[in-house]
Amino acid sequence: MDKSLHKVQVITRQLAPLWGRVMLTAVTVAMLCASAAPDLANARTRSRIQPIAVPPVLTREPDVSAEAACLIDVDTGRILYAKHADKRMRIASLTKIITAWIAVRSGKLDKVVTVSGHAVRQEGSSVYLGTGEQQTLRNLTYAMMLRSGNDSAMAIAEFLGGNEQRFAAIMNQEVHKLGLTHSHFMNPHGLDHPEHYSTAHDMAVITAAALHNPMFRQIVSTKFYTIPWPNQKWNRKLRNKNKLLWMMAGADGVKTGYTKLSGRCLASSFTRSGRQVASIVLRDGNDWVDSARLLTYGLTAYERRNVIDLVHIKVNAPVRFGQQDRVALKAVGDVSCVFHRDETAAIEAKIVKLKSLFAPVRPGQAAGIVEYVLHGQKLGQARLVTAEGVKAKGLLGRLRDLFL
Repeated sequence: MDKSLHKVQVITRQLAPLWGRVMLTAVTVAMLCASAAPDLANARTRSRIQPIAVPPVLTREPDVSAEAACLIDVDTGRILYAKHADKRMRIASLTKIITAWIAVRSGKLDKVVTVSGHAVRQEGSSVYLGTGEQQTLRNLTYAMMLRSGNDSAMAIAEFLGGNEQRFAAIMNQEVHKLGLTHSHFMNPHGLDHPEHYSTAHDMAVITAAALHNPMFRQIVSTKFYTIPWPNQKWNRKLRNKNKLLWMMAGADGVKTGYTKLSGRCLASSFTRSGRQVASIVLRDGNDWVDSARLLTYGLTAYERRNVIDLVHIKVNAPVRFGQQDRVALKAVGDVSCVFHRDETAAIEAKIVKLKSLFAPVRPGQAAGIVEYVLHGQKLGQARLVTAEGVKAKGLLGRLRDLFL
């Protein structure tokens, strides 16, 4: 018994230094964790998306760090800002805007797509589709636009085009229909290829065209979306990568993009009081702030007005056989355009057609056409109608006009 006690005492003395080291290590780790806790808390705070501090009104063109940029009024198509907008650039995942635009107009959003192995093996961003997995075209479009899934983009291309090459041909045909000649697509997702390019201007026009589609607008403005995940206990919960949706009240699209060669790219949109503008920034390390400034500029420096209300014309039409020989005209219709606050004084009205009228003349009778021009560019045209009526002269008066 004494020998056993002695052995225990010996073992205890041998383990004492080791136990002390273990306790010292545990205490050190605890202290490090305690000291790191505030940093971890700060990191979590920093990771929260903060609103962008942008002045509520910007009436002067903002300086942006993008290599190329373009701002467009979605409804009218007027370019509001341009910086190297026609320069050929890589556009990364902004390519998916046209892929989605084709998808939402296909009439097949609820059709089931079987994902190929080729789609699954695409490099870059992915929602981890499996070979043989089945998803609706709608779900794949959400996955492509919210999470930038290259696998989803290729699955869409193969379903709608048969293969990547034929779908790229469809993409290029759609671009040409818009009258764009500085873009060429080789794939549906935007991974780098020497013959895959566009410009800030072309992407602005494409984005504006796509935003006219209600389904496209709904998808790109969605913050969260859930799609099935076959053979898993949970669904895929998709969170939109476009932080601008959280950073700027009123932001409602569109798509982020990045590769090492393209740099950071962003297509964004903003709606206020029924007006929507869209911006494109390419190779821009400050893309969130620059986009917010451009969008604010587009909606506060420019306003949508009916030109007829801005330019008051004074024109008369000749009247024959009337109790007065001329009648005042007025422009009627809607020639709504977007103008900078400083531009309205430069709008010109040109009479392109004027009729000779015969009494009696009714109020509102068609009498000609007026065309509105700004800086040499035609804004539109409106009808000229009589502002009042003119009674006819009697028989003697008419005879006098004929022979005198």
